Amino acid sequence: MCFGGNSGPSEQEKQAAADARAEAEQVKRAEIEGKAVQKRDTISNALTGREGVSSLSGGTGRRSLLSFGGSAGRGYASRFDT
Repeated sequence: MCFGGNSGPSEQEKQAAADARAEAEQVKRAEIEGKAVQKRDTISNALTGREGVSSLSGGTGRRSLLSFGGSAGRGYASRFDT
């Protein structure tokens, strides 16, 4: 059933909706950029902090569990003599 008359929004309503969408998009874009800067700073701080810690740790790095060379008793596989 049609009630007659003008169906749909007027030009003023269309313009107001378009302006509202544009403003919302600008706010959203500014928020995204702010989060990106914050993440970049966090990553930079984490990397610079990690560099200082890694130089202080006296670890030898990763070791193989299957170390067959060198002395007996090294490596995980040497526990199981078959």
